[in-house]
Amino acid sequence: MKKIDRFILTSFIGPFFMILLVVIFILVMQFLWVYIDELVGKGLSLGIVAEFLFWGSCTVLPLALPLATLLASMMTVGNMGENNELIALKAAGVSVLRVMRPILIASFFISIGTFFVINNLVPVSYNEIFTLRDDIGKTKEEIKIPSGTFYDGVDGYVLRVGSRNNKTGMMKDVMLYDHHGRGNTRLTLADSAIMKMSKDKSYLTFKMFNGVNYQETNEKTYRDTSLQLQRIDFSKQEMVIALQNYAFQKSDSARYGDQVKALPLEKLREQRDTLLATRDSTKSKQIYSMAASYVFSQNMQLDTTACGITRNFSDPDYLNFKDDRATAAALERAANSARQLQTNLESYEFGAFDYTVRLRWTALEFLRRYGQALACFIMFFIGAPLGALIRKGGIGVSAIISLLFFVLYWVIDITGVKLARDGSISTVAGAFMSAGVLLPIGLFLTWKAIHDTDISNLDSIKNWWRKAKSNMAGIFKKTRIVYMGTPEFAVAPLKALLEQKYNIVGVVTVADKPSGRGQKVNESAVKKFAVEQGIPVLQPVKLKDPEFLNQLKALKADLFIVVAFRMLPEEVWGMPKLGTFNLHAALLPQYRGAAPINWAVINGETRTGATTFMIDKDIDTGGIILRQGINIADTDTAGDVHDKLMAIGADLVVQTTQGIIERNVDTRVQRSFIQGSEVLKPAPKLSRELCHIDWNDSTKQIYNLIRGLSPYPAAFTELVKEGSAPAQLKIFTAEKVDEPVEGTIPGRILTDGKTYLHITTADGAISLKDVQIAGKKRMDIKAFLAGFREPELYTTTAGTSKAEIAKTKA
Repeated sequence: MKKIDRFILTSFIGPFFMILLVVIFILVMQFLWVYIDELVGKGLSLGIVAEFLFWGSCTVLPLALPLATLLASMMTVGNMGENNELIALKAAGVSVLRVMRPILIASFFISIGTFFVINNLVPVSYNEIFTLRDDIGKTKEEIKIPSGTFYDGVDGYVLRVGSRNNKTGMMKDVMLYDHHGRGNTRLTLADSAIMKMSKDKSYLTFKMFNGVNYQETNEKTYRDTSLQLQRIDFSKQEMVIALQNYAFQKSDSARYGDQVKALPLEKLREQRDTLLATRDSTKSKQIYSMAASYVFSQNMQLDTTACGITRNFSDPDYLNFKDDRATAAALERAANSARQLQTNLESYEFGAFDYTVRLRWTALEFLRRYGQALACFIMFFIGAPLGALIRKGGIGVSAIISLLFFVLYWVIDITGVKLARDGSISTVAGAFMSAGVLLPIGLFLTWKAIHDTDISNLDSIKNWWRKAKSNMAGIFKKTRIVYMGTPEFAVAPLKALLEQKYNIVGVVTVADKPSGRGQKVNESAVKKFAVEQGIPVLQPVKLKDPEFLNQLKALKADLFIVVAFRMLPEEVWGMPKLGTFNLHAALLPQYRGAAPINWAVINGETRTGATTFMIDKDIDTGGIILRQGINIADTDTAGDVHDKLMAIGADLVVQTTQGIIERNVDTRVQRSFIQGSEVLKPAPKLSRELCHIDWNDSTKQIYNLIRGLSPYPAAFTELVKEGSAPAQLKIFTAEKVDEPVEGTIPGRILTDGKTYLHITTADGAISLKDVQIAGKKRMDIKAFLAGFREPELYTTTAGTSKAEIAKTKA
């Protein structure tokens, strides 16, 4: 045996026996409390009481051993965790399962020992204690004559004592009725008396002083109806009264060996087989007796082949009667025969029920021997993991939780036994119901302990309870949600909510507006999707319009969700009882404002994300609920980032919605996300001035500006040729020119007229790749140069982007 195994076993065995003795003592005290009335007042010796308690303590072992195993394993592993010994063993590469292995093996042998105790010692204990209780029950209580009342505790006599001297035992004003004759014919009155019982409690000596004896014959005849009365005065009279059963007499042998609790497995098996055979044979006899009963006028009218009667029934005059009187007489005989048959069947049923009950109790007791031993082993899988998880080994939280599990086992075991005895469930289910419930719990706790999961953190339990409560509430009333959004970015979250079966009762989006050369009325992307899904749509021009507010209230929404919409007035966002949350396309508190995606790319960020937060009276300042980040590649445009955020944003909206419905969200103030001297960057609305490229800026900044404004609204520059009006050129994609360009003025065009077009910057140049000149379609640079003559003669106008970017950093 290794030192670690010896150490753990030593730590386990000591507490096990200590707890076992304490548990036995507590259970014996409870046992004594139940039977205290049977012991008190019988004059029992200390040895008899000690024997009674000894056999009683043996009967509680099936309950004490599992509890001792549970608490001892919990305390052993818990003390190791509390003293950091468990952590040290883990650091040395010893797993929790390896630590628990010695206790597991010890618990296995304890369960085997428990089986032998239950099968060999406990039946003897029940036999002895049943016999002892019977003997004690036959013992009469000690004679204690109260003062001032009639006492009939002595067989054949009634006594009354006026007063008593407790020191000398002398009784005053004594009245003694002797009922051994016919009626109340003998009476003794004495001034005083003293009583003494023999040592073996076989007789009682009653010495009376200065009294009178009265006796009458109480016998009358037909000729003589007179009564004779005899009176005798005395100064001292001694009376010896024989007593029976006032001394405890122990039986020579136990008399309750035939009870199911007092039988070992072999005897239980024999009794079960005997009961089965007796029941089956009795059933066969009853069937044969019923079939051949005289109550049938023709016993051949039944199919009695199974009973051995093989005659074929044949009677042409059967049920043919001469007249109505004969018919009535036949019917009366048939009714009497039916009543007699019913009585016989009820008697048979009672006998069969008696056999069935006895058989059920025997089979249940047979299986419980194994179930109780198995419980001892299962308790290890609850106690040891609890100690490892809670890391407390004393009489505290861990002990209370362990006791609660034991109470659960005890209640389930009692319930299962009762149901099995009543026949509501099978004997197998009744005997092993507690094991079937606790074994999965024990295996789950063991798994948690092996994987070092902290069970003391109740957050998961609270979350589960909130989710279950929300699901139950959703069965009767689903949360009503109004969704607010406009562009394509807001369609994905709305679609995700509908796929998860959330109850979207309405959509709010911008009013339709004419646009383009033909002033065609365009609908928002959210409206188009909502109409396809059959969701009511509201399109207010003003959010404070009373008509709109009334329409919104009529939807009776519990929650508002906002994605890429306008700033809401308090009259709107304060309306639902669960509040209003917004999905923002940035990692708040950075990039508060209308264009967070664009500004993150313009500023050259390598990481951004999406945030859900509760709306308040300021812009994008509410408590943060969830955040999720993504990386921005060096070649990503605002459109690329938009598509990435649209996917994760949909997931965040669904998670946030579920959390709010389950009341399982915690908001954090935005300033808690600011690290050190981090500077907050705004995301103001995009302007034409920002889109007009200032080529006096750095190559890197202009490159990021083009990416940040692509594909919409797109960065642009103005190409101008001497003697002609400027032409706007939108730039969708571009590249930084790696070769240095020296001695050039920013904004100058460098091109071969066929394959490339560079525009110089303050420190280099930008190579245009995808462009669109005013009045033309979007095209790559080769296609553009093919139709743009003499590009080298053009220059660019002064832009304003550098100044606009500088404003955000002021």
